[in-house]
Amino acid sequence: MQEEIDSFFIAEDEAGERLDKILASRLSTAGSRTYFQYLISEHKVLLNGVPVKKRIKPKSGDEIEIEYVLTPELTLSPENIPLKILFEDDALLVVDKPAGMVVHPAPGNWTGTFVNALLFHCQGLLANPSSSSSQEWRPGIVHRLDKDTSGLLIAAKTSRAQQRLMDMFAERKIYKEYLAICIGNLNEGVIDAPIGRHPIQRKLMAVVEEGGRNALTEYRALASNGKLSLVRVVIATGRTHQIRVHMKYRGAPVLGDPVYGNPSWNAKYRLNRQMLHAYRLRFDHPLTGESLAFEAEIPEDMRQVIKDFGDKGINI
Repeated sequence: MQEEIDSFFIAEDEAGERLDKILASRLSTAGSRTYFQYLISEHKVLLNGVPVKKRIKPKSGDEIEIEYVLTPELTLSPENIPLKILFEDDALLVVDKPAGMVVHPAPGNWTGTFVNALLFHCQGLLANPSSSSSQEWRPGIVHRLDKDTSGLLIAAKTSRAQQRLMDMFAERKIYKEYLAICIGNLNEGVIDAPIGRHPIQRKLMAVVEEGGRNALTEYRALASNGKLSLVRVVIATGRTHQIRVHMKYRGAPVLGDPVYGNPSWNAKYRLNRQMLHAYRLRFDHPLTGESLAFEAEIPEDMRQVIKDFGDKGINI
């Protein structure tokens, strides 16, 4: 599966070639040369961290980073995919996303995503809006969860709501709380460590001192059986894979995590997805100012693991 963001270093035999040609050759399964020319024109391709033109000829060792987005002519189709909706009004909806659902379309995942489901759910509004022009009705996501992270997800139904919610996330006005099952006997603490691309495995994230973006994670164990801990996690920032990377850095990786976790522990519990759940959200409605609070029921696979902790009256 192609990720939304990809990166690599220019090889010696590629040096001197046009960048769009290199991309089309390297990443032929993700798109054509025309598609990569579009990404370059939209500043979605960076050369050593800087947007470039398609005619540029990179040197050996240069780093290329690509963000995959839809072109204007590539339209997403509404798909009748059930959504567990916890709240909905004319401006937004809050959904309890199951593990396994991709949130945002990308090469290899143009269908079957949360956005496809959202378009289907909102298509009646798009066809016959009751209180706004058709241009105002534009369903869109404002934040993301990893494919195999379950839990609460906010989606906007109008351009105005989408922009305001995005501003609220940027201003840290939306409280996000997660539940994670981590390997180890934890207590509580704060992890303040910058996150960026792994220096060698460029598709992964890691704590990096140089070039990383600030990331702050607070955690507190709610229960433990001496080997595993059920942990409440609150993030002040929203970096890619932040909780998974920070808990690995802490020496307590999330159980089941196939990328940053412990393979032997994952196999022991027969897990192929991280035990990470977006449990609580609190925020003021972007248009009315009403205080909103939501909880998403703990999924069954996490409950099965928690049962091993014994009946100790876990207070979440």
